[in-house]
Amino acid sequence: MNADLVRKYFADFTPQQNEQLDALYELYREWNEKINVISRKDIDALYEKHVLHSLSIAALFEFQKGTRIVDLGTGGGFPGIPLAIFFPEVQFLLTDSIGKKLKVVESVAQSIGLKNVSVRHTRTEAIQDQKFDFVVSRAVAPLKELWQWSLPILKAKGQGLSATMGEEKIYGGLICLKGGDLTEEIKTSGLHPYVWKIEEIFEEDFFKEKFVLLAKR
Repeated sequence: MNADLVRKYFADFTPQQNEQLDALYELYREWNEKINVISRKDIDALYEKHVLHSLSIAALFEFQKGTRIVDLGTGGGFPGIPLAIFFPEVQFLLTDSIGKKLKVVESVAQSIGLKNVSVRHTRTEAIQDQKFDFVVSRAVAPLKELWQWSLPILKAKGQGLSATMGEEKIYGGLICLKGGDLTEEIKTSGLHPYVWKIEEIFEEDFFKEKFVLLAKR
């Protein structure tokens, strides 16, 4: 299995990025036999359900060189690892409260030569000693909680990004991947996030009722 599904939508990878993407399947398959970081029934759909899903963020946003991003509750490394491959000049901190998952993440990052990834074993809400331009997360907690955890670690004015929202410049915030009916979750959060349907970016059925949300700092 290789990353041709990813290349269906993203055509300008360097040879190194292509090698990194292609290596992910075997690395995760081998690790998953020891530590279950991905549902075993999903491992053969790694590029669709995990890598491409993570890269829906890259389809919408262009992070500037030197931007600092924290992936809260990264689990097996998503969306952080695919985004770190896509944006080699952006710095990523991948955090999780489960140490064995971070062991896998760290090994995968080292195996494919990612120089822009570091990991930290900590509870999501406990990172108070660093500041970031953006927080990213996938299905970790309700939007209200994610925002409460994000506010203390977001810079007052972070690196800007280019996004598909006209001329408005975004200087930091929370970007998260969500699924299902988000009406009540958004209402409870008190936020007014931008919401994109991933099925309008990628045509596979898996992406129906899946969304990218951006809450501005």
